[in-house]
Amino acid sequence: MKQNATMVDVDGTGCPATTKASDLCCKSLAINGINGHVEAMERKEGKNEKGVRSPEEREAMLTGDVKPLQSRVYCTRFMILIVFSLYSMVNAFQWIQYSIISNIFSTFYQVSYEQVDWLSVVYMLVYVPLIFPAAWLLDKKGLRIVALLGSGLNCIGAWLKIASVRRDLFGVTMFAQTVCSIAQIFILGLPSRVASVWFGPKEVSTACASAVLGNQLGVALGFLLPPILVPNTPEDLDLMANNISILFYGTAAIATLLFILVVAVFKDKPPLPPSHSQAMLLDNPDEYSYKQSIVNLFKSVPFVLLLLSYGILTGSYYSVGTLLNQMIIAHYEGQELNAGRIGLTLVVSGMVGSILSGFWVDRTKAYKQTTLAVYIISFIGMLVFTFTLDLGHIEVVFVTAGVLGFFMTGYLPLGFEFGVEITYPESEGTSSGLLNASAQLFGIVFTLAQGKLKADYNAFTGNIFLCSWIFVGIILTVFIKTDLRRQQANLAATAQLAERDSLERVSTSQSELHAPEETTI
Repeated sequence: MKQNATMVDVDGTGCPATTKASDLCCKSLAINGINGHVEAMERKEGKNEKGVRSPEEREAMLTGDVKPLQSRVYCTRFMILIVFSLYSMVNAFQWIQYSIISNIFSTFYQVSYEQVDWLSVVYMLVYVPLIFPAAWLLDKKGLRIVALLGSGLNCIGAWLKIASVRRDLFGVTMFAQTVCSIAQIFILGLPSRVASVWFGPKEVSTACASAVLGNQLGVALGFLLPPILVPNTPEDLDLMANNISILFYGTAAIATLLFILVVAVFKDKPPLPPSHSQAMLLDNPDEYSYKQSIVNLFKSVPFVLLLLSYGILTGSYYSVGTLLNQMIIAHYEGQELNAGRIGLTLVVSGMVGSILSGFWVDRTKAYKQTTLAVYIISFIGMLVFTFTLDLGHIEVVFVTAGVLGFFMTGYLPLGFEFGVEITYPESEGTSSGLLNASAQLFGIVFTLAQGKLKADYNAFTGNIFLCSWIFVGIILTVFIKTDLRRQQANLAATAQLAERDSLERVSTSQSELHAPEETTI
């Protein structure tokens, strides 16, 4: 493979490599970016008072006496992305496989709807207290260890479910689902980290969207396959048990294969970073503090606003997905299969929305505008879904669910990448972990509250409850200040590379001008 490495000054300012100034300059460059040019904020020596480079500095740049930053993308990144997306898919499938046929599992295990709902809520409940140690582990041990834990626990949980296929073993299936929910902690926060560590600046948002896509595909299959594999047969519970076993065995086999693939191909990071911003972070590894990173994130007003708004919309999505079966069969009795298809429509349209939004922000970098537009249209879509659910025409529900999913699910990768942009150089795993924790918290509250409102009143009341909160999220998004720090860092490094090339051309021209003419004898 042809190496396409880009060489840039370590600080982009021409600071001599033999001083400590280069480290300080690099840190300033990563945080402040450029606005026409880069100003180094911490410097012990280098430029003069007017900010003009001295002849010694120019000479250092031209003679290569400064430590270069190198970046390169590797074909391995696509294999990493595919394997991650697939085991994330299986974990998401296991989250929703109970809820979409909640009436069947309620009958089989002889439990209430509320108890079946907890098989979904446990995913959200376990995530919140464990995300902090999981994020710390990601930052300290890297992608490979976290990927092994996520895929391994996912595999174990899937096999435990096989042992729970008996009417008096609801506790065992709850324990197995809890193991899968712990696996999720090592999965949900990885898309932005995988994208940043392995993909270049022009493809990072698309890569993040693709990583989230795997999770959404799992939810889509979770809506589609369980109603097909486990039809409602209350008159033949032995057949129901056999069908549930088929569902669980298939899931366990696939989870095992993917764990083996993770062991074989997953790596922490490439030999060289894929972008200048990643190279800058790697150049100062000892400066990172997990505790300080958490403090910095909570001191950032734009991130706190994003934390709340992301939690509201994503939590609403979790609630709708969990209660979809109950909402549909309340108005369309005996339509379990169509309830799954409606869920499939919601998620597949969201997958398309995720990819398109990733392409769009990769090219425009309009994170704030895109996020706000998606949020507003999601609110409108939720209103339309709410007011058309009980019209008696199930084909209308397919259409409204598709529109709602396109924007609501398409928001997921947007929130991740927007968070990384406005918090750079903080760790992607930490910011993504906090965003997911917020989503899980809101998901728990919304699922329980909407379920209670549906039981005490009707599905319409529960949906209006979600609509009111989504409107609050729109207001919060309006006040998020756009400060794309990662993009500024990449632009800064590119500008410094261009300046170095310009100086090299000037030096070459001067050398040719003063060179003695050849004498012909």
